[in-house]
Amino acid sequence: MSFVEYSEIIQEGDVVIIFLGHESMMPIKVQSGAQTQTRYGVIRHSSDLIGQRFGSKVTCSKGGWVYVLHPTPELWTVNLPHRTQILYTTDIANITLMLELKPGSVVCESGTGSGSLSHSILRTIAPTGHLHTVEFHAQRAEKAMQEFKEHKVSHLVTVRNQDVCKDGFGITGIADAVFLDIPSPWEAITHAKSAMKRKGGRLCSFSPCIEQVQRTCEALLDHGFEEICTLEVLLQVHDVRAVNLPLPDFGPEEGSDDSQEGVPNTGNTSVICRTAIPPREMAGHTGYLTFATKPRD
Repeated sequence: MSFVEYSEIIQEGDVVIIFLGHESMMPIKVQSGAQTQTRYGVIRHSSDLIGQRFGSKVTCSKGGWVYVLHPTPELWTVNLPHRTQILYTTDIANITLMLELKPGSVVCESGTGSGSLSHSILRTIAPTGHLHTVEFHAQRAEKAMQEFKEHKVSHLVTVRNQDVCKDGFGITGIADAVFLDIPSPWEAITHAKSAMKRKGGRLCSFSPCIEQVQRTCEALLDHGFEEICTLEVLLQVHDVRAVNLPLPDFGPEEGSDDSQEGVPNTGNTSVICRTAIPPREMAGHTGYLTFATKPRD
């Protein structure tokens, strides 16, 4: 199992996603002899998981069943242990697209946090790209390195425990893209520009407050960045449901048998339609995404 390569069979040491329902999933590490308790009963790793195919339907000890899914960055985002606030797929999709990431890209990221964005970047730049990610907090950096190793992507990523605003990314002149998710991104613009390749590259900064955006844009302009733009992504998911709608009574058709006097019209005819209904409440602001392009030297 790897987060960047698909495999057919579950093996010991793999991370799998236990799917109990659309609103209930959990990641587990497969270990011989181990057991995992769910509301549908116990899952025995040796007999129920190891050697089975990803996507299999597994019957638990109480007779209920679950699906065992191959891990993906999207599934990991909604199931990972939160060490920090994380980015979700709505913002991640825009970041990977607007940074023009592709297989072979070299990317710098700060901070690593819980690794939500990191896993999506790694899948996008595999198999020949590389991610240089910087995390200020020592324990979070150590945990991120451990997860990358367990997920079999450690060969694609270098984790550094340092202050990016003071010490930079540890590389010079090779990055195709830089992503910043730190409290004062304007202090890291100099290091970001230094890390980026001479023939240009793209930068993205994620900030929850517009005041941070303003200072970051000023710093980008001071360092010669071009095509600076800021956007905000708001997600509204529509609920599809069946609705019973009464048909209006326009009276009998001309020339039909019902046009005769004395024929009653009950007016109770209805039809079942499927319709999309917007949510009464929706997730609002997450953060502002500021993108810029480094000019060619």
